[in-house]
Amino acid sequence: MSKLNSEPTLDKIDDYNNKESKEKSKTIKLVILVILVIGALYSGAKYYFSDVSDYIGTQETPGINTARN
Repeated sequence: MSKLNSEPTLDKIDDYNNKESKEKSKTIKLVILVILVIGALYSGAKYYFSDVSDYIGTQETPGINTARN
């Protein structure tokens, strides 16, 4: 039964209820910022380097007939 009483409560944890250290807070903000920057770079690279051609067929045999009957 002593093991159950030795578990920390929320009040005993250092980071609970706005008691975290400034260093931990800065580290978390830095990690979030780095993840956002990496995501933005990846998204920009994917947008810039994606070259999708919607044309179906060739000049000799076009894939879609757009002439009205």
